[in-house]
Amino acid sequence: MTTLLIMLSLLFTPPAKSVHDFSFTSIDGKKISLSKFKGKKIMIVNTASKCGFTPQYEELEKLHKQYGKKLVVIGFPAGNFGGQELATNSEIKEFCSSKFDVSFLMAEKSSVKGDDITPLFKYLTTAENPDFKGDINWNFEKFLIDENGKLIHRYRSKVKPLDESVVKNI
Repeated sequence: MTTLLIMLSLLFTPPAKSVHDFSFTSIDGKKISLSKFKGKKIMIVNTASKCGFTPQYEELEKLHKQYGKKLVVIGFPAGNFGGQELATNSEIKEFCSSKFDVSFLMAEKSSVKGDDITPLFKYLTTAENPDFKGDINWNFEKFLIDENGKLIHRYRSKVKPLDESVVKNI
């Protein structure tokens, strides 16, 4: 009976209309609703601790400090690409803190691709946007969300967080 109720609720749950319809669990285990950030832009980034793009944490932190009044930066650690993320949330948190002094929001380790993709990333990779849609190709792809929860830009890994193409849209 419980399985049937779950299946029925999935069938009758209305589709998400914006990023604000989603929640995530922080690296500290707290549930956070993205609706909390209505009125601010949000930069969602899939991160990894052992990647060639890992130094982007430094620019993400600068972005957070420079634009924090109008932009929320959220890192989503993921091991989907070459297993380049540490095993546990506590290891990830320690790494981010000690190596890059990260103070922006970090989610718990998540899946951003494949059969176990989180609902938020399923939404982000299929949402209409002016850039492109489809699977994430690698760590440190960035999704810029407007104040109303709509995806407005998506940037591949090679685009640094402080790149002019990013900053002009904040």
